[in-house]
Amino acid sequence: MRSSFVILITEHSDNSHCEVCYQGARIALRLTLSYMERIMLRANSVSSIFRATSHLLAFLWLIVFSVSVAYAVPSYSRQTGMPCATCHYTPPELTPFGRTFKLEGYTFVTKAQITDDKKDHNAALQLLEIFPLSAIIDISLTSLKTPQPGTQNGNLQFPQAASLFLAGAWTSHVGSFVQVTYDSQGDHFSCDNTDIRYANHTTLRSKDFLYGLTLNNSPTVEDVWNSTPSWGYPWLSPSSVPSPSIKPLIVGALAQDVAGLGAYTMWNEHLYADFTLYRSEHAGGPQPLTGTNFAINIHRVAPYWRLAWQQSWGLNYLEVGTYGIFVNSFPGGLILPTDTYLDAAVDLQYERPFGVNLLTCHTTYIRERSNLNGTFAAGGAAEPSHHLDAFRADATYHLRSRYTFTLAGFSTTGNADPILFAPAPVTGSLLGSPNSGGFIGQAGFWPVQNVEVSAAYTAYTKFNGASQNYDGSGRSASSNNSIYIALWLNY
Repeated sequence: MRSSFVILITEHSDNSHCEVCYQGARIALRLTLSYMERIMLRANSVSSIFRATSHLLAFLWLIVFSVSVAYAVPSYSRQTGMPCATCHYTPPELTPFGRTFKLEGYTFVTKAQITDDKKDHNAALQLLEIFPLSAIIDISLTSLKTPQPGTQNGNLQFPQAASLFLAGAWTSHVGSFVQVTYDSQGDHFSCDNTDIRYANHTTLRSKDFLYGLTLNNSPTVEDVWNSTPSWGYPWLSPSSVPSPSIKPLIVGALAQDVAGLGAYTMWNEHLYADFTLYRSEHAGGPQPLTGTNFAINIHRVAPYWRLAWQQSWGLNYLEVGTYGIFVNSFPGGLILPTDTYLDAAVDLQYERPFGVNLLTCHTTYIRERSNLNGTFAAGGAAEPSHHLDAFRADATYHLRSRYTFTLAGFSTTGNADPILFAPAPVTGSLLGSPNSGGFIGQAGFWPVQNVEVSAAYTAYTKFNGASQNYDGSGRSASSNNSIYIALWLNY
């Protein structure tokens, strides 16, 4: 780990606790969402997309310089010789050390390796003596306020999910986070979050300049903060209850269904930038791709961008950033016309220790503008132009690294479409509206760093457009309120 990254790790009798102290200049970062939307919506080709994105990054870069927050994977602990609490407040919330460990390609090693120093013209070799394999099992019990018609309540899933991880350093500059997950409802294993990285250091303007490449399968999975969708709250949630199905595209719709190659940098441990190009890969679909029965089939490439600034003063830590994606897609097959989506977002993460305790806060706002010309032509929408606004905020109080208490709120609003958001029992919308909102309260107990017992209550104030009879079959939003109890085992 770079010595210029300043971290204070203090040991307490009951657990390890990480606190951070950064030194740096003052900065003000103003994000202009309307500008992002204008330049991306004008992009009608790959070359113009590149030009528009370069203008965006240059614009934000000038603003910054004009003014002087994964699962915890035990194989990383075995590789570094450090406890889980060194990289995580509670998984998957990353500490400053954990964020740097990920940015540096998961390559920090203290344990024995098999090496070869190029003697006799051989290629170099650096292999971990311990195979970097880990496993996670989630066991859960979920109960709805009102059972879904024709189903029993109190669903026990043993397991809800089980994951295997190939996670660790491959060379001195290459490492991976590769996850394969068993889904109990589908009764099969499939590829889950995957992030393979190359990372290195140089200097720029006499400051440390970390740069790297990422090969991944989900937009935002490469991110190191917990304010973006892939690693955002809730980190554990039920899979057997109704949930609002209308979300911006960047919130999971492309997860594990694309392949992306990107480049990222961190300058002076303050300014982070990432640019990744994605293509559809449709695991389980025919090759070469036909796109049949897949809602999103990326035409050419989908550019994803990320820019963030992190700063500390006293005991306070703040990250402010922007991220987004532009997708031109064939809906349901490779037939014109296409649908276009522009998701542009801002996010914030705040951390502050209170003695041996800690407060962490995350929030993000996503604005999606879509032109569903292909879906409209096929009769799947009443009109082509749509928008969605999604907001999420959460705050967690970590009590002595053993107990966690979280309160979160979420909201999605957008224009109505009676065909796109059609009525259906439980999952549909009588009003053809995507509007949903509610709150989550959660408490967790960590008897040891790799085991959690948690209980969460989710309450909906609105579901698919209404509080009462939202689906046209008499179901209310509060009928989907749920209690979720989970046991998380990680080895």
